[in-house]
Amino acid sequence: MLGRWMRMFTIPNQSSMPKAYTQFTEERDPGDDHAYLEAEGGSRLMPSGNRDRLVDCMEEFVKYTIVMRQHFDLFIDRYSERSERGAKRAREEVAAETKEKAGQEGNAKSLGGKEEVNGVDVNGI
Repeated sequence: MLGRWMRMFTIPNQSSMPKAYTQFTEERDPGDDHAYLEAEGGSRLMPSGNRDRLVDCMEEFVKYTIVMRQHFDLFIDRYSERSERGAKRAREEVAAETKEKAGQEGNAKSLGGKEEVNGVDVNGI
């Protein structure tokens, strides 16, 4: 869901790894430069079929993103969001009309007791 929220191309997929916490290397101390560089910055997924599938998947996402980038606008236009924008726009229009009408009614009430304002007959308005 995070990818969709960030407007990235996503493919819904769920993959599980049994006992995932055992599939990672031990985190290295950044003070030990050699061990830290050997671990490439800390705890990483150990070489296995799971890591190979993960790397394959990420490569495919990168390729797909490069190919589809020119069509990005097609993927960010969602029906639910268009409906939501339309409803919001309608609510804002109603609020603006209500505010304008209230202002007009307020002017009419303040002028209601007078026959003429600045030489103009307000009863004929």
